[in-house]
Amino acid sequence: MTHYNDSSAHQHDAPACTGILVTNLGTPEAPSAKAVRRFLAEFLSDTRVIELPRWLWWPILHGIILRLRPARVARAYQRIWADEGSPLYVHSRRLAAALESRLVSRLHDPVRVELGMRYGRPSIASALDKMRHANVQRLLVLPLYPQYSATTTGSTFDVVTRELQGWRWVPELRFVNHYHDAEGYIDALAQSISAHRAAHDRPDRLLFSFHGLPRHYFLAGDPYYCHCHKTARLVADRLALPQESWAVSFQSRFGPREWLKPYTQKQLAQWARSGVRHVQVICPGFAADCLETLEEIQIANKETFLEAGGSQFSYIPALNDQASHVDALLGIIDRHCRGWKKHGADTSAADSQRELQETKQRAIKLGAQQ
Repeated sequence: MTHYNDSSAHQHDAPACTGILVTNLGTPEAPSAKAVRRFLAEFLSDTRVIELPRWLWWPILHGIILRLRPARVARAYQRIWADEGSPLYVHSRRLAAALESRLVSRLHDPVRVELGMRYGRPSIASALDKMRHANVQRLLVLPLYPQYSATTTGSTFDVVTRELQGWRWVPELRFVNHYHDAEGYIDALAQSISAHRAAHDRPDRLLFSFHGLPRHYFLAGDPYYCHCHKTARLVADRLALPQESWAVSFQSRFGPREWLKPYTQKQLAQWARSGVRHVQVICPGFAADCLETLEEIQIANKETFLEAGGSQFSYIPALNDQASHVDALLGIIDRHCRGWKKHGADTSAADSQRELQETKQRAIKLGAQQ
C-alpha cells in the first residue's frame, strides 16, 4: 500500500485525467503446479470467497487443497494455454486496450485505462499505482462481472478501497456494481448467439451456464442467482426463444456443500439421456474466455454430453473483445461518468498548459519541491 508521505508521484504541473480501472478475477502466471498453487492460495484465502472461520478453513486449505489440487488444475490449464499466455489475461488485456482506444477518441479528454486482476498479476494495486502516477483524479472501477456477487464484485470493492486508503489525494470514485440487465450487454449476447446459430444450425436446447455459488450465500442475500436468471430471461426474450428450448444452470462447483442448482454437468447428461441430441452452451457471466469456459465447458462438459448420448455440442465463445462487447461497456462507462466535466473543457491546450505552469510556480513559492 502507498504511504501517505510518498510525494514522489505528485507533480504540480501534471494534467489531471480520468481513470478507468478494468478488473477481472485473475489467472496463474504459468500452467504449472507451482504457479497454480500460488494463485489458489491467494484466491482461496479471500474471506469473501470462502466464508468459513480461519481456524476451520486454514488446515483444510494448506493441509489438503494446496497439496492436491494445483497439479490437477495445472493440467487443465495446459489444455487451453495460448502462446500469449492465459486466455483470460489475453482477452482481458485486449478488451482493456480496445476500450482505451475508443475512449481517447470518444471523450477528447485525458483518460487512462488499466487492467488489474483481483488475484495474481497484473494486480489491482499495481494498476492503481500507475493511475496515481498519471494523476488520475476521477476513477471509475469496472469489474468484468455482469452479475453482482459479494465473492467477485464485492471482493473487488474491498481491495480497491483498501488500496486507496494509502493515497494522500483520493480520487473521486465511482464503481460499476453490475450490468446484468444493461441493454447493450443483452444485445451483445443475443447477437453472439444468433451469429453462432447461423454458422452451426439451430440446437435442440440452449443452456445458459453461469459460475456456481454456494446456496447459503444466496439465502444470506447475495443477488447473484437472481441476476443470472434475469440475464438469461432477457436474452431469451430478445431472441424470442420458446421457454422449453433453453435453461439456466451453474458450473464449477467446489467442495461438498450444496451450490446453486441445477448443476451444468448433470443438466447436460440429463438432457442427453432424455433424447436431446444437439446442444449449444453460452456462459454469460464470463466476460472473457478462461479455464471455466474453454476447459470445463468446451472440453469436459462436451465429453459428458456426448458420452450420455448426445450427438452435437458447441460452445458459444465469451464476448471477449468483440466490437459489440466494447460498445456495450462503453455505454456503461458513459452512463457512470455522467456529470464529470471534462478536464480543461473551457480552455485551449495552450491555455491549459500555461495554467499548469502557473500552478506549479505558485506551489513552489509556497514551499513545494521542484
